[in-house]
Amino acid sequence: MYNETTQSIRVSVKPIYLEDQSAPDEDHFVWAYQVRIENQGEETVQLINRYWQITDSLGRVQEVRAPGVVGEQPTLRPGEAFEYTSGTPLPTPSGIMVGAYEMKGLDGRHFDVAVPAFSLDSPHQPVRLN
Repeated sequence: MYNETTQSIRVSVKPIYLEDQSAPDEDHFVWAYQVRIENQGEETVQLINRYWQITDSLGRVQEVRAPGVVGEQPTLRPGEAFEYTSGTPLPTPSGIMVGAYEMKGLDGRHFDVAVPAFSLDSPHQPVRLN
C-alpha cells in the first residue's frame, strides 16, 4: 500500500497485477489499482480533476488529464472517504504511476493533492541482481 497526505487529504493506493487480463506473449500487461481518498481535515472538498503520469519500464511516458475519477467528482465532508478501482495496461511487464487530484474547497479555493508514486510489477519482469 502506498500513502501520501496533502493538506489533510490522505490518498492510499494498492496496485494489483491482473494475470487473467494480461497477455505477456503479446506484450500486454494489465493492472488494477484501488484508491482511497480520505478527508482528514475540517473542510468539505470536492475532487474536480485527475492527472496521471504513467511510465513503462522502457521510460515511455503517457499523461492523462480528465475530469473526476471513474465518472464521478466526489464531495468529501470531514472524516469521509471515497474509494474506487480503476486500471491501466502497459506494453512492458513493469512500470510506475504517479499523479494528482485537483480539489476544490467550499470557498472556491483550488489545490492539488498528490497521489503517491506506485510501482506496477508483474511476475514477468526479469529480476537482475546488482
